[in-house]
Amino acid sequence: MRAGTEAAFRSKGGSNWKLGRWAERLEPYLYIAPSLILLSIFVFYPIIRSVYLSLYLTDPLGNPKVFIGLRHYATQLTGGFFQSLLVTLKFVLYTVPVGLVLGFILALLAYQPVKGSRFFQLVFSSPLAVSAATGATIFLMMLNPVSGIVNYLLGLIGIEPVRWLTDPKWALWAVGMVSIWLRLGFNFVLMLSGLQNVPEELYEAALVDGAGPWARTIHVTLPMISPTIFFALVVGVIHAFQVFTEIDMMTAGGPSGATNVVVFQIYQEAFRKYEFGSASAQAILLFIVMVILTYFQFRLGERRVHYQ
Repeated sequence: MRAGTEAAFRSKGGSNWKLGRWAERLEPYLYIAPSLILLSIFVFYPIIRSVYLSLYLTDPLGNPKVFIGLRHYATQLTGGFFQSLLVTLKFVLYTVPVGLVLGFILALLAYQPVKGSRFFQLVFSSPLAVSAATGATIFLMMLNPVSGIVNYLLGLIGIEPVRWLTDPKWALWAVGMVSIWLRLGFNFVLMLSGLQNVPEELYEAALVDGAGPWARTIHVTLPMISPTIFFALVVGVIHAFQVFTEIDMMTAGGPSGATNVVVFQIYQEAFRKYEFGSASAQAILLFIVMVILTYFQFRLGERRVHYQ
């Protein structure tokens, strides 16, 4: 009788031990379950749904009707996708480097220990509070070829009015100016936070060695904030590839397709032509391009990043 009781106790203790181990294994997943649920609803499911729709011809409501396999991808790779991708790449090259340089210069100016620097920090970071729609509306009025203040100021110095938003040579530049200004506050805050984390001892050592302001900037500041610059570069490229609001409100992809970036073309395909399968194929192709580009940014950029 006693032997049977001990065996039952050991069996019960073993089962409790196993339950405890399972609880320990499941506990981390319970903590991340809310995030996984949100990601599944708003990220993973839309991606899977887009891949699924890209294989079908759809009706105007977006319901798949006829399976066509990879035909949408073949059509886009031999059609207008590369043209809109080229426009998007130009937009990235126009906006991202200029935005990073301006953000760095403004951060250097606002970082100086002078009276009123807090006020300038507030002013330089103010574009963060402006939405893309508001910024596009402001610049739309400023760049008006007839009543805009930009052409008025150019006329004061003898320059002929520029058709900023109706000339294919200038339209992408004009929209790029809006994007640079809207992102300037974000870049400024990032650069300023990077500058505030540079140890003062390094500047003092550079001064002892006789380094001037330019040498300190090149050999101390830039290497020490290179992780911040790299992060701003990656995020800026991703944001530039996803530009939509400025294009939609200012040029609607024109003139003559000069500002027809990929995201705006996807919008046109899906919500103007109601070709959801074709739009989904373009979205997947854009996703692949961005993944490849981000991969190469990390492969090439991290070699030049100095981590403390």
